[in-house]
Amino acid sequence: MTSYPRSPRLIKGGIVLVDPTSGAIRRVIALQYNPDTLTRTLAVQAAGGEGGDRLEAMRLKGPPTETIKLDAEIDTTDQLEFPEKNRDAAELGVFPQLAALETIVYPSSASLQAANGLASAGTLEIAPAEAPLTLFVWSKARVLPVRITDFSITEEAFDPNLNPIRAKISLGMRVLSVSDLGFAHKGGSLFMAYLQSKEQLAARSAAGAFSMLGIGGIG
Repeated sequence: MTSYPRSPRLIKGGIVLVDPTSGAIRRVIALQYNPDTLTRTLAVQAAGGEGGDRLEAMRLKGPPTETIKLDAEIDTTDQLEFPEKNRDAAELGVFPQLAALETIVYPSSASLQAANGLASAGTLEIAPAEAPLTLFVWSKARVLPVRITDFSITEEAFDPNLNPIRAKISLGMRVLSVSDLGFAHKGGSLFMAYLQSKEQLAARSAAGAFSMLGIGGIG
């Protein structure tokens, strides 16, 4: 086992791209190094807004809007010590890993060419290309359908040919719920599994007592 302090952990987080029609796996992208922190924000979807109907004050109109932000690092420095075993790293640096992530937010060149062909033929309405279903995987307990909402890359070091050899990636993602996808969609069923897992974990949380709150009860 290597003693390199930034060695990848045994289980990695990552992204899986799924064909939205067939359900076939298109690509699995594992993060080289797991982020040290992951920030999640839940915006409650309350039925009653400020000054709204009192009958709606305690109602929820759907799952909260959950957003996830993380910073991940990609580094080929250790691989460059053995270029004969890591030709891509020696020739291209981290370009391939960056391209695998960046192309998630691009329509494919084939779909762009097809849309251009339809436009040239006089087609009035051209449906936007459907992207793969993007899943954020953070352990087997969290497999989430997401939409990448913001994506920034900071390239921090370069080889003599100006290939980036170290980069930091900042990802912002919005979890897609059944409100977005519906119950019949593959992503909708994965969201429901995620929610049910939360409920099961909540049931295992130790219950408190009024005495812990400094009160005898509520009445």
